[in-house]
Amino acid sequence: MSKIVITCDSTADLTNELYAKYQATVVPMGVNLGDDFRRDGLDISISDIFEYVSASGQLPKTSAVSVGEYDDVFRPLVEQGCEVIHVSLSSSLSSSHQNARLAAEELGHVYVVDSKNLSTGIGHLVLLARELADSDMTAPEIAAALEELREKLDVSFVLQTLEYLHKGGRCSGVAAFGANLMKLRPEIEVVGGKMQVGRKYRGNMEKTVLAYIRGRLEGRDDVDTHRIFVTHSPMDQAVVDKAIALVKELHPFEEVIETSAGCTICSHCGPNCLGVLFFRK
Repeated sequence: MSKIVITCDSTADLTNELYAKYQATVVPMGVNLGDDFRRDGLDISISDIFEYVSASGQLPKTSAVSVGEYDDVFRPLVEQGCEVIHVSLSSSLSSSHQNARLAAEELGHVYVVDSKNLSTGIGHLVLLARELADSDMTAPEIAAALEELREKLDVSFVLQTLEYLHKGGRCSGVAAFGANLMKLRPEIEVVGGKMQVGRKYRGNMEKTVLAYIRGRLEGRDDVDTHRIFVTHSPMDQAVVDKAIALVKELHPFEEVIETSAGCTICSHCGPNCLGVLFFRK
């Protein structure tokens, strides 16, 4: 049986330790600070992004991985006799998925899965792909399983500000909601590969985050308690710790994993954003 290699876009927002443990190869998205091109996870930091926004008043512009860049990752693996499962950022949010498919069609033995997701919604599928590969499933079987199970992902996050998503034009309904002068903090849900505005919360970020988590988890009997991610952009660690404690209080998760949003995601969500991401039964 051919060795199966898992690859993913850098928008999976896993830690370096998790990428290493699950033997996943990361393909960096591009982040442009004006004319200065950087690669997510390699030569840009979160502080670089927010310093650029503060100094310029402009948002960074993120760019898809090109067909050639995917080929540079996939081709050596295929030539070594491997089969590749690539988990991409939602095709509704980026052309990276289509570019990965074009590179895969040229090579063969590469199975590109549209996560229909972002951040650790992708990360969930990356970890699952490795677990399925270790259970001796074939590459086509793994790709089919991921495409089925992605529909059970529950992915959302709560924002301090809509400024970044509004300017980036990435979420339907944000422009109208952003015009609201009330001090409301929106929940963004990923549905069918796209982002939409969900509940609205009022109050400081600690109050908002805890109310959001209760809204996503409290009283539900359809939560798969195997693993949950608490993923956030830069924010007060004390608030993050309280969020994690509440998650553990509400459901007996086997794994509660904290990760930080990468540069691509932070370019669109801004600071003080937190999400809980898990599978439904």
